[in-house]
Amino acid sequence: MLTIKNITKTFGNYRALDNVSLHIRRGSLFGLLGPNGAGKTTLIRIINQIIRPDSGTILFDGRPMTETDSAHIGYLPEERGLYKKMSVGAQTIYLARLKGLDKATAEQRLHQWFDRLEIASWWNRPVEELSKGMQQKVQFVVTVLHNPQLLIFDEPFSGFDPVNADILKREILRLKEQGATIIFSTHNMPSAEALCDHIALIDHAQVVLSGPLDDIKAAHPGKDLDRIFIDTVTHKT
Repeated sequence: MLTIKNITKTFGNYRALDNVSLHIRRGSLFGLLGPNGAGKTTLIRIINQIIRPDSGTILFDGRPMTETDSAHIGYLPEERGLYKKMSVGAQTIYLARLKGLDKATAEQRLHQWFDRLEIASWWNRPVEELSKGMQQKVQFVVTVLHNPQLLIFDEPFSGFDPVNADILKREILRLKEQGATIIFSTHNMPSAEALCDHIALIDHAQVVLSGPLDDIKAAHPGKDLDRIFIDTVTHKT
């Protein structure tokens, strides 16, 4: 679905991405992994066409990506943002309409998702009354509501307690089973190991390891993903 070819991005004297290339297969749950500041969020913003690379190209379904492809992407950024004074229901309908859904379809899908996540009682409450985790649930629903071909979650479990994090993991896996291609960005290796079938490890703006997770683990017997990452970065250094 997505081919990232030789992407480089600098901000002043700081190189955020250095000749990054990745291939993300349709239907995969792809872990974009690495420590804070490695370049993961910069790459995600380039895929979403929020910023442009200095060089390199991105292919979407085998052709150069265009602005219209953004309609087929659902993006949950690490830094969340909702209008605090609006009610949850009014705001989610508004955001769904921006994604191209008519009001009736938006309401129907929203109520289905709110029932699934047991948040139907929040419909008429202002966003400012919700906890951070509750707001993240709302934004997760808005991200997936228009059934995008490609879903991008940047640190989706930040701020969640273990119970709600587990609920969200189950929903992400269900979306994959329904055919969505998912990019999951995190520095939490155990979560990635539990969810992903393909991964790329990024450190200091470069891809240091990538491939099917099973193949990578087979090449490093007896090691979890945390240990593999540490060993790879240490060897690279």
